[in-house]
Order: sequence, then C-alpha cells, then structure tokens
Amino acid sequence: MWDTIRSYAVSMLLSLPGILFALTVHEYAHALVSSKLGDPLPKASGRLSLNPLRHIDPVGFLALLLLRFGWAKPVYVDPRYYKHKKLDMALTALAGPAVNLVTAFLLELLVLVVYVIVPRTVTDPGTFGATALSVVFSMLDASVLVSVGLGIFNLIPISPLDGSKVLAAFLPLKAYEKVLKYERYGFIVLMILMFGIPGRLLSIFGVPDAVTRWLDLNLYLGAARDAVISVFDGFWLRVLSLVGVL
Repeated sequence: MWDTIRSYAVSMLLSLPGILFALTVHEYAHALVSSKLGDPLPKASGRLSLNPLRHIDPVGFLALLLLRFGWAKPVYVDPRYYKHKKLDMALTALAGPAVNLVTAFLLELLVLVVYVIVPRTVTDPGTFGATALSVVFSMLDASVLVSVGLGIFNLIPISPLDGSKVLAAFLPLKAYEKVLKYERYGFIVLMILMFGIPGRLLSIFGVPDAVTRWLDLNLYLGAARDAVISVFDGFWLRVLSLVGVL
C-alpha cells in the first residue's frame, strides 16, 4: 500500500512542472490572441502574463494533479472589440489548444534528446548525472502527456470547452443561437461523459464491459493523445536520423 502511495506521489511531483506549464501557456495564448484582435480586457485583468499565479485555479489545479481532470481560471474576453465576432472568438478559443500541441511537439524533441542522445555520455547508471537525467526525462515526458491531453480535451465541442466556440464559428446564426440556449448544460454533459456514467448505468442492467467501455470518453481521449504523441515522436526520429544523430 505504501509503495503504491509513494509511487503515486512521485508521479504527481514529476507531473507538477508540466501541469503548471501547460495551463499557463494555454491561458496566456487565449489572452494574447484576444488582445491582438483588439480586446483590452485580458491585459486589464492581468491575464496577459506568463506568471502561473495569474492563471491557476487552486481547485482546478488540484483536481488536474490528482484526477487528471481539471481547469484554470478562464480568460474573460469582450467580443464587442472584435471585427469579426464569431471568427475572432473561434481564433481566441483555438489559441489555447493549439499552443499546447505546438509546445508538446517541441518538448517531444527534448524527450528524445534526453532519452537517446545524452545517456550515451553516462557510463555509470548509478551516478548523480544518470539519476538527474532520469528525473528530467520523466518530467519532460509528463509535460508532453499533459500538454497533448489538455490540448485535445479542450477541442471537444462541448461548452465550456474551447472546441464549442470553434464549432460555433461554422454554424449558421439560427443553429448558433440554439447552441447558446443549451450552453449552460454543457458542463453537466461533460461530467457525465468524463465519469463514464452511461456505461456505468448500462452495466447495472447487465450490459457487458466489452460494450460499455466504448461509451467511456476517456478511452477516446487516451487513444487520440497516444496517436498524436506517436506522430510527434515519429517525426522527430526521422529528423534525428536524417541529420545523422541516430
């Protein structure tokens, strides 16, 4: 039991820098793009900053650390300053997930550098250098997982996630008004899907796990995250091979 608790605690500590980084750049990207589109509110509210304390919600951060599901303080914007309201809102919303995926793409290169290149200089696995490299690798690897996971999760087109605002840009006005009408129920729907409630209810009535597992949103999020990381990994491995590093 204690080994499990210790392992989990170590895992949380290694994930901590990645969570802080992913949440900060995500919210900063929202604030930056909205500001570039003429909105003064993000700067006035202190969100045009890379200081994590400006963006971290204590409860949401703790939830993300413990449950792998959480949130930061939302960046409030004023669409009245946008020239093209629906499009500019979509660009502002898309900025957060996009920055998470771009930074994960770059961090994956560092993961490969630490994992493949640097260990060649370490001859004794018991040295301080080898241990430090192992910690750095674990932190970088966790950062990639968190950044990709956060980026993909926020692309889900359910309010209050960024994907809902991106989807709204492509909807006709009447359809957009209907979406806004039910927007307040989005968080409830999201919670139901995240905790696999449909599958759990069907299990009560004897539906086998082989069926109910396909109703778990986390299954698809995990598969999408692994697929994206695999693409990033494959790209950088080819680049390193071409330049003669591998």
